Amino acid sequence: MYAIIETGGKQYKVAEGEAIFVEKLDANEGDKVTFDDVVFVGGKTPKVGSPLVDGASVEGKVDKQGKGKKIRIFRYKPKKGAQSKKGHRQPYTKVTINKINA
Repeated sequence: MYAIIETGGKQYKVAEGEAIFVEKLDANEGDKVTFDDVVFVGGKTPKVGSPLVDGASVEGKVDKQGKGKKIRIFRYKPKKGAQSKKGHRQPYTKVTINKINA
């Protein structure tokens, strides 16, 4: 059984026991989180939401809060002597899916 959830403006395909990396959630390590925005539930009898599946939710546990690899942004304008260099590390939350309620 699997489900497609929506969090952080993105959609993720999840299954029980699977670990996913999502946009930063406001939760501490070890906390339980519930995703109520379930778009699709697959299995023997699939359920498709319009836009969400009624009564479906996905439960998980926060394993880790962290930052991704550094992305370097370099802008350059020729013949003007203008250049800028910036760096960015996107924060993420690692969640292990425990249960899919359909």
